[in-house]
Amino acid sequence: MSSGKNTTEPTVRVRSLNRSYREGDSIHPVIRDVDLHILPGECVALLGRSGSGKSTLLNLIAGIDRPDSGDVVIDGHNISTSREPALTLFRRRHIGFVYQFFNLIPTLTCAENIALPLELNAQPADAIAIQTEQMLDAVGLQPRAAAYPDQLSGGEQQRVAIARALVHRPALVLADEPTGNLDQTAGEQVLKLMMSLAREEHSSLLLVTHSLAVAQRADRILTLQEGSLSKQGAELAW
Repeated sequence: MSSGKNTTEPTVRVRSLNRSYREGDSIHPVIRDVDLHILPGECVALLGRSGSGKSTLLNLIAGIDRPDSGDVVIDGHNISTSREPALTLFRRRHIGFVYQFFNLIPTLTCAENIALPLELNAQPADAIAIQTEQMLDAVGLQPRAAAYPDQLSGGEQQRVAIARALVHRPALVLADEPTGNLDQTAGEQVLKLMMSLAREEHSSLLLVTHSLAVAQRADRILTLQEGSLSKQGAELAW
């Protein structure tokens, strides 16, 4: 299922990113002059305690939130200067999301949840069927294709979420605490699966976590502390 993407240029470039919030007469910096890049097929872990700014940075990279200054360039497209609805269309085509609480649509089957990004991107029906089948096989859920989310275990639901995030072969996958709602065994299984599928598709993977054990599975660890980024991570006594 390799997509043959160019692996020499970074998929993600973040330059001089800043974001503050106003509370009354006070301004509180949350993201401070952040720079980062992620190569195709590379998994980068963003490690930080609760309140360090991880979710804000993720939302800025996704284009869900807007920076006060700086740029986010994904697959050559500066999303910091994009406006709706073009930004929504860009996200659908170039970004996949994996969340801690799965965020599956309860009224859709396993296969239908996986197929959703392809349908939103107006792919032909035959292509949707083929790609959905491939992803069901890749995540080991072909026998559960007709099951609904409430009929699946937590680990199975997260595998569906991973398949949904990768089925349209996005340039970037953003994973926000993807193992946070799973037991250790299931968490290790879905983490290994997500990383291997992302590498196979040459998708960049930004993995947000507060767990050093999870972060150490990545190719690189970046640490966010009080809105500033460092490359420590693995040496921290977390």
